[in-house]
Amino acid sequence: MARSSTTYSGKWRSGKTTVVRVPVALATQVLDYARELDARADALKESETHYRTAADVDLDRPVNVASVPQRSPFRYPGGKTWLVPYVRTWLSSLSPKPRVLIEPFAGGGIVGLTAAFEKLAEHVVLVEKDADVASVWHAILGGQADWLARQIEQFDLTPQRVREVLGKQPQTQRERAFATILRNRVQRGGIMAPGGSLMKNGENGRGLRSRWYPETLAKRIRTIAAIRNRITFIQGDGLEVIAAYADDEGAAFFVDPPYTVAARRLYQHWEVDHRKLFALLRNTSGNVLLTYDNTREIVALAEEFRFETRAVAMKNTHHARMTELLIAKDLTWLRDAQAYGVWLARTAQGTLAFPP
Repeated sequence: MARSSTTYSGKWRSGKTTVVRVPVALATQVLDYARELDARADALKESETHYRTAADVDLDRPVNVASVPQRSPFRYPGGKTWLVPYVRTWLSSLSPKPRVLIEPFAGGGIVGLTAAFEKLAEHVVLVEKDADVASVWHAILGGQADWLARQIEQFDLTPQRVREVLGKQPQTQRERAFATILRNRVQRGGIMAPGGSLMKNGENGRGLRSRWYPETLAKRIRTIAAIRNRITFIQGDGLEVIAAYADDEGAAFFVDPPYTVAARRLYQHWEVDHRKLFALLRNTSGNVLLTYDNTREIVALAEEFRFETRAVAMKNTHHARMTELLIAKDLTWLRDAQAYGVWLARTAQGTLAFPP
């Protein structure tokens, strides 16, 4: 084996590189793994920043999602990985711990998964209406996780094979689940709505392989399956499930509905009666946290139904900075966390000796 060092900063973000000769049969896997690590280079460079809770977050600066555990098998438009520090703080502030966390528009399910893995609620209920997305959750939580993981690990990802899989009608639910994961990973932006197209150039010219990390995806799927006793999945209408738990004081609701601006383009089931949703949540006995696009329409609805709002910074799929709204009956937990974060920063600088 021959090795040499070189620098090719235009290709890799991790700095100095080493050239290693490997068997041709392993080359693709080695490169895939190397590029996956390289995609996390920004997080490694900022390793001193650890977004554990909302106290660690500057509301005016986007959370670096690479510093947050990636648990969902989906690459989801509008995904909420960046919200994890806020969710930890919100759920940890509730006493007693929520008996059940309801995520009525689950999608990639990152909030519910975080709550299940970190035991922030006794149980998690994920709800999803889209039959394709639902097939994945049915497979993972219904005993087909290992089959799905092996299909991903063994799939020869070429344009021809991708078109073959996506061009035929799945015969079983688990086949539909595999096709859904594949579509989610090879279409632009992870968009699975009708009209979505395959990636061409992708990241660093890698085309369809830009977001295809078979070992990582398989591991996530098996890891979720290992805690499936903490999660219930319902394929159905999120508003109906909210109504079913409305009188349960031990329930908490994390609500991330299809947004008013981009939903038609991103999702197959994008129509939601937003006024009805706000009214329903206002009358629940349990605690509520919503996320929404920051528009005058949504701010007006929040005010009408007596919710508090706070705009927080985030980045969209194209890495553009923007803001979204956190909406809740009471955002005291967020204000307290931010005040505590300021106190920690000042004490570290020696300018404040006692907590506020």
